[in-house]
Amino acid sequence: MSLYDKIAKNQKCIELVRKIRKKREIINKKKRVKGKYTFIDRKKNYEKLCIILAGYKEFLWEDVFGRIEKYVPDDVDVCIVSSGVFSENLKEIAEKNEWSYLSVKQNKVSLVQNIAINLFEKAKMIYKLDEDIFVTENFFNKLYETYENVEKNSNYRIGYVAPLLPINGYANVIVLKKTGLTEKFEKLFGKPYHDGCGEEPIIMNPDIAKFMWGDQNDELKDIDNLDRIFSKEKFSYSVCPIRFSIGAILFSRNFWEEIGRLYVGPGNNMGKDEEQICEYCMIKSRAMIVSENTIVGHFSYGPQTNEMKKYYQEHREIFRVK
Repeated sequence: MSLYDKIAKNQKCIELVRKIRKKREIINKKKRVKGKYTFIDRKKNYEKLCIILAGYKEFLWEDVFGRIEKYVPDDVDVCIVSSGVFSENLKEIAEKNEWSYLSVKQNKVSLVQNIAINLFEKAKMIYKLDEDIFVTENFFNKLYETYENVEKNSNYRIGYVAPLLPINGYANVIVLKKTGLTEKFEKLFGKPYHDGCGEEPIIMNPDIAKFMWGDQNDELKDIDNLDRIFSKEKFSYSVCPIRFSIGAILFSRNFWEEIGRLYVGPGNNMGKDEEQICEYCMIKSRAMIVSENTIVGHFSYGPQTNEMKKYYQEHREIFRVK
């Protein structure tokens, strides 16, 4: 066989592999939106969609959904989504606000998000919220404005846009600097790091969670006032270079398709969506943009929840919509 024939044969093999991979990608995409579900459809077919993953922290719902009800723009479809549970309470919240409600039988957080996005076929931009996120007045608009600005005026290709969150392995350091609390934090808890993995204190220590909600300081007691202040500052964002907790993000439908939709595998897939998205952004050079012109509250990380629940019940005024 001549060298030319060897090259030609090799090129045919490469092309065959590409076709097989492409076919496999199409099959996987279809599989990732398949599952038994109940869908109460009130969609308005807007180009913006907000999905809220909820079903397991009912004690927060009054304040969390009260904030979304107040601040969500009129041009955003809203769908509450439950993984592995059907909640009459959530059904009523959705009905009251003329939102949609989706419950997927299997408890797989990636699957329920995939099905929701697939059902809202007109949605080009998707806000994804967890049920322990306390949105603020400028969250929706500032994230969208940041996305548009970065897309138009920077040299980045965007993966997603997120707000500042005090209880977050990346944004915590920025919030402390912007509020002048770094020195006080260091005296109480040690040096803060851009690190949201493993046994980091920002994840494990409930006293840090309380501090980031205003315990032992006044600067962080009013998340809404901080949001108003940050929203009036000069346009600012950073590019997160590490894993980011994706409890509140904005991404495009194109990005969702580009990553092959969210991975659906064994178990409940908790955290797998975050791993997939952050890994893809790193490997494929998609920027994880963090807007510094809006801030929202994150209730806590899992290990902090029990202590934070007590704190929440004793300090409801901090969390309530103003």
